Amino acid sequence: MYRDLSPLVAMVYRQVKRWMGARSRLVSTVLNPLVWIIFLGLGWGSVFSGTSFSRLPTGIPVPPGLSISDMIQRYFNTIFGGVDYLTFMVSGMASMTVFMGSFIGGLSVIWDKQFGYLKETLVAPASRKLVIAGRILGDAIITTLQGLIVVLLGLALAGGLRLTGIPIAIVYLFISALAFSSLGVIIALKLTSVEGFQMLINLLTMPLMFMSGVFYPFTTMPDWMKVFAQFNPLSYTVHSVRYWLTGADVGLYPMSPVNDLIVLALVGSAMLWLAGVMFEKTSIEE
Repeated sequence: MYRDLSPLVAMVYRQVKRWMGARSRLVSTVLNPLVWIIFLGLGWGSVFSGTSFSRLPTGIPVPPGLSISDMIQRYFNTIFGGVDYLTFMVSGMASMTVFMGSFIGGLSVIWDKQFGYLKETLVAPASRKLVIAGRILGDAIITTLQGLIVVLLGLALAGGLRLTGIPIAIVYLFISALAFSSLGVIIALKLTSVEGFQMLINLLTMPLMFMSGVFYPFTTMPDWMKVFAQFNPLSYTVHSVRYWLTGADVGLYPMSPVNDLIVLALVGSAMLWLAGVMFEKTSIEE
């Protein structure tokens, strides 16, 4: 049966065009992750480097052919899955960029409420599910591009990233972007205040981000935090993207490339469906 997809295509085009036309968003897309990588990645990278311990007292027994700094570097590389901290963090930053960008995308729903555009889409002779799906799809494309920019910037700074893993990692980032964009829209549909949305987003995103393995491995988390991390969808994004970009496999059970894809696809489908249902029930008086 033929189905008119023009509402979906129109909303995808609108979201992408709005992003392309907003120079401040384009600049912040590049600058924000760059600031995190430079100030946090390079700063902590030197802390988790064997060269920082080159001035330790001599006399400590080490295996032949190795220095203390070599042993410490091997220890850190083992913790971070066989890569240095900067490579470890850059691969996590791509996931974090997509996660934050997708959530904040819901903010435009509230702006559209305030400026009346949302009412126009509600009374338009088009499927509401297609309208909201197009909006989410457009946001997912934008945030995936942002994640790709972070990865490309990271190639210049972190030597452990693998070019061959980028296309597969982008697939995981896109599915994650669909899931988190849908969740952002779901929350925004129930709110009318920009300030309230931002406060709620900060309340939700910070714990999820710190329990996802972006900044430190799951294995170094306290036991109670590991339990929460296993139920955090962002954990599966971080683990899979890091695996394909660096080869580091530092996840918790049941994380694996296949299981990550299954979890993200299920969460993404559920969130997209729920966003469609909620948008259909939205009244023009809200």
